[in-house]
Amino acid sequence: MLKKIIFSTAISLGLVFLMQQNCCAQTKTKEEIKQTQVTQNNEQMFLENESKYNFAETVERLTAEIEKKVWKVSVVHDLQEALKKSGTEVLPIKVFALCNPEHSSKILLKDDERIVSSLMPCRVSVYEKSNGKTYISRMNTGVLAKSIGGIVEEVMIASSKDIEDILSSIIVAK
Repeated sequence: MLKKIIFSTAISLGLVFLMQQNCCAQTKTKEEIKQTQVTQNNEQMFLENESKYNFAETVERLTAEIEKKVWKVSVVHDLQEALKKSGTEVLPIKVFALCNPEHSSKILLKDDERIVSSLMPCRVSVYEKSNGKTYISRMNTGVLAKSIGGIVEEVMIASSKDIEDILSSIIVAK
């Protein structure tokens, strides 16, 4: 059942994309349409907020907040360091892989739901941009959860609320 829902959602999203492209094709170039789609998709699928703190302090405060909320940091990927080893210099960026066993077990204990394990664990990125400010981004799981439904939707929404609570004291309110 879940596979059918995911497949139907993918087809629906593809049809919406094609309809938007055809609708706009008369007034926009292909490149403009592509850029509009990327912007729309990024706004829908990802959330980004400026941090109140510099990069190092944001990482420190995020780690402390995660521990306070009974979540676990599975791993922190230091992408700046990893790319440096390959000879590429980028601004600081760390990706936190977070897990809440209470939430994840509701999905991982059921064979039919394990298909969504590729979305696990939750990820939160902390990075600096060229303007010198630090930002936090994460996937907007609420958008995706609604298209899946069932226990997966419940878990994703609960996890999303937890993550937003963890971030609330660190990010600049919009």
